Amino acid sequence: MNTYIVTFEIKDSIRLNKIKKFLREDSNGICPIHSNATAIRSEKKASEIRDEIIQMTTAEDRIFIIRSGTEAAWKNSYGTKNNDWLKKHL
Repeated sequence: MNTYIVTFEIKDSIRLNKIKKFLREDSNGICPIHSNATAIRSEKKASEIRDEIIQMTTAEDRIFIIRSGTEAAWKNSYGTKNNDWLKKHL
């Protein structure tokens, strides 16, 4: 199981909500980082996740997926629950 950071610039709120819903339903754990980034747990490769998200985007949208691994730091996560999730999985 890997943890990925998924960042996105999605101009249309309907597409954005569709992608966020996909991430919630398709992953084995999810933690919002901020409005344009989410951490997820998945057995899939980053390219597989990207390819599934691409189907919901247009040419103007941007996504970036990277596997987490060695070090992380943050400020002001969305509460204790998210902070604990990030500490455990990043």
